[in-house]
Amino acid sequence: MAKRLNPLSFEVIYGLACERKGGPEAVDALLPKPASKASLRKLPSDRYLAEFTRKVFQSGFVWRVVNQKWDNFEEVFWGFDIERLLMMPDEMLERKAKDPAIIRNFSKVKTIRENAAMIAETERCEGKRFGAFIAEWPTDNVIGLWNYLKKHGHRLGGNTGPYALRALGVDSFLLTRDVEGFLRNRGVIDGGATSKKSLQATQDFFNTLQSQSGRSLSALSRIVSFSYGQNQVGIQR
Repeated sequence: MAKRLNPLSFEVIYGLACERKGGPEAVDALLPKPASKASLRKLPSDRYLAEFTRKVFQSGFVWRVVNQKWDNFEEVFWGFDIERLLMMPDEMLERKAKDPAIIRNFSKVKTIRENAAMIAETERCEGKRFGAFIAEWPTDNVIGLWNYLKKHGHRLGGNTGPYALRALGVDSFLLTRDVEGFLRNRGVIDGGATSKKSLQATQDFFNTLQSQSGRSLSALSRIVSFSYGQNQVGIQR
């Protein structure tokens, strides 16, 4: 078995990314900027449900097609009004799942009402809006939020929940192919990338990079991906 290397410091990783992407200005221009805690707190609960739904439908499907039909989803499901969705009878849900204006996948359509219930239950248990619940979750344990969505939500495990959070502006790293490749190459993880042990090791690694750099987890995730794999100048992953 090939000997694994030790994890690199932020300075070295950033240097590698700059070499591959054309310098610091080019790298920094490609980095995502997470939303502020205030923005996440103010974001209506229906927008969280909408993005969870979008990512559920995009999973294993052509993202472009989902986006093209998205206005129809918004109309058919009443702008993802959670209270209204929770009152929707099964018969109406089945009819909506057959609407040709959307993507007709009943198992995924069911998650809309199920995840509406998850958001409502979270708000009831926590005594706060879902946006505040998300905003107040500690960044140094983002894997805990991933696990919450996986455990209490529907079809929000794997990369679906994390990608939805990133799209919403939540500060989070992502386990993309290049990030996972880097983590394996440097010996940060071994075995399943989403095992409890690997996720904790990944969180610890990114927490260390954040303490070294002061940058967001979202930016650090992108920098790590730029430092490894097939992506070169002019190619984003």
